Amino acid sequence: MSAAQRQQAGLRQAESGQAAAGESGTVYFEFAVIGIAAGYLAGFLGIGGGFVVVPALTLLFLRDSTTAPWAIHMAVATSLATMLVTSLSSIIAHHRRGAIRWPLVRSLAGGLVIGAVLGAVIADALHGEALVRVFGSFAVLAGLQLILGRHPDGEKPLPGQPALSLVGVVIGTISSLIGIGGGALTGPWQLWHGIRAQNAVATSAACGYPIAIAGTLSFIWLGWQGGQPGHALGYVHLPALAGIALTSALAAPLGAATVHRLPPRLVRRIFGVFLVLVGLKMLTGL
Repeated sequence: MSAAQRQQAGLRQAESGQAAAGESGTVYFEFAVIGIAAGYLAGFLGIGGGFVVVPALTLLFLRDSTTAPWAIHMAVATSLATMLVTSLSSIIAHHRRGAIRWPLVRSLAGGLVIGAVLGAVIADALHGEALVRVFGSFAVLAGLQLILGRHPDGEKPLPGQPALSLVGVVIGTISSLIGIGGGALTGPWQLWHGIRAQNAVATSAACGYPIAIAGTLSFIWLGWQGGQPGHALGYVHLPALAGIALTSALAAPLGAATVHRLPPRLVRRIFGVFLVLVGLKMLTGL
């Protein structure tokens, strides 16, 4: 190779490196923006950030050839992993106010863990397109719930331990399958049984942690030999985890503070429309 050819090759390599660095910087910025949106909405609306994180990460991972084959699986797993960090501050704050019903959390925890493992196993077995449609269906249902603002009618006493364990399995399975903390399921179920809204929100936050732990560990194990890129731990995308967890933890208190300045019902309905549109988009193909 002549000196001129080596020089041209070096220039091409430098330009390629600069382009990759620029693209990498853009992706990290996008992770941060996703975290801010998820954290703010979690603090403002009292819902988990999974309904923001999963579709956003799915779109980002589909753009990258190294993550595209596992886009939805990595998005779900990474969403659960971010909750290990972001939900801690919420749980601590609710605990200090004495709002968490810890006996109920303990009664549900065993079922939640079993369900979270089962949900991860089901997700791993599903083809990517099928899992996208499962998430899309639940996004539409959650969006309609926010738009209509309906809660279960009437009150029923809490069931015994066998039934509570079964409820935990169902909630844990669905939550781990689509990468959410379970508040969209645990909250209405508690209201249906006459638990005050403040306690329902606080207890839902605590119930989400066993789901996040069991689901994350299951997705790491299930994806360990799947050939994912080097910056992933099983199905968990580590750069996305770091970027989203940091910024969402910072944005959540801002969202909570905004509750007292803007009408939450209006924002719930706006976000509900967003979820319906996202769900329909995922159902009809990304």
